[in-house]
Amino acid sequence: MNPKQLKKLKKRARQHQASTTSQPTDYIAAMTAYQTLFADYPTIKVLINNVLQADRLLKHGLLPQTLPHLLLPDDTQDVIFQRINAQFPVGDPEGDRLWDQLSTALPDLDEKLRSFRDYLETEYGMWAYISAPFVKDLADFVDGRPALEVMAGNGYVSKGLQDNGQTVIATDSKDWTAENETGRHPVTDIEPLSASEAVAKYGNQVAVIIMAWSPDGLTIDWDLLRQIRALDHPVDFVVIGERNGATGSKLFWQNAEFVDSPAVKALNAHYFQFDLIADHVYLVK
Repeated sequence: MNPKQLKKLKKRARQHQASTTSQPTDYIAAMTAYQTLFADYPTIKVLINNVLQADRLLKHGLLPQTLPHLLLPDDTQDVIFQRINAQFPVGDPEGDRLWDQLSTALPDLDEKLRSFRDYLETEYGMWAYISAPFVKDLADFVDGRPALEVMAGNGYVSKGLQDNGQTVIATDSKDWTAENETGRHPVTDIEPLSASEAVAKYGNQVAVIIMAWSPDGLTIDWDLLRQIRALDHPVDFVVIGERNGATGSKLFWQNAEFVDSPAVKALNAHYFQFDLIADHVYLVK
């Protein structure tokens, strides 16, 4: 499968997830019920627990922990069948009832695990999954240098950096507030500036510029990269997104020059793929 086909597949999957994902409260209620239903199956329960823990932390204004890949193991049905077979004699009505209940629930559970990113987008306006361990790595990279975040959304990256003792200016045009939760529930002070306006105002005062999940297909990122390249001094441009995938423009990914260094590897030490979207942390020049 070539990159173009893969990108289309991912978009179709996310569109399907968005159309089938329950309302936020229903989503968490269902996952809580599944936590009880699958309590005897550790490999399933650990995935559910990670989802519920991330939601609890975000609800309390805290960054979540790193997520595992939210995908049910291929042998899940076999494991359930073998456990029930060991618990109940063949033909036992209780065993049959339990098998029907668990096997019937699996497709919906699988769908909900795969659509956790959609829940985060809908409930919190969090598109890139910003975890506490990742932000600590990013804070170590910034290391006291003045930083600017563009397209900050609700400001999870900036808030995390500030909590780690870094000085960062959070900016966002808030163009998306009419469509979703992005920008509606800021977790830190966010100056209402477009990415271009932010770099024009602060570009020559900062040493690090951060951009997470630039909108898919729009050339904002390419325009921004050219603007950063024209600054009077070199700036570390940290980009979080999926290369030639669900974020950013073709022009940006074609023209970006990627730094390969131990610092970049350290930035990705706790930034893991947890769903179909293979986003990554890049240092671009």
